[in-house]
Amino acid sequence: MTATERRQEAAGRVRAAEDAVARLRSGLAGVGVKLPSLRIDPVSCAGNEPAPLVDLGRCSIETALRLSVQLEAATAHDS
Repeated sequence: MTATERRQEAAGRVRAAEDAVARLRSGLAGVGVKLPSLRIDPVSCAGNEPAPLVDLGRCSIETALRLSVQLEAATAHDS
């Protein structure tokens, strides 16, 4: 694999992580949950072969409880 191909592959992984963050942010907003620190972890994108990680960040107790309610509702609905 050439250096250009490796860079393109790495850029593709970062784009996929950006898409995942956008999709997660949108899905959470749809159920009234906002994770204010949701982002791609910049350190995981460093280096020649980045392995991007999604950083969910911190949130208030209220937000954590809203998220829990949504997860519990989804679990109950799937059962």
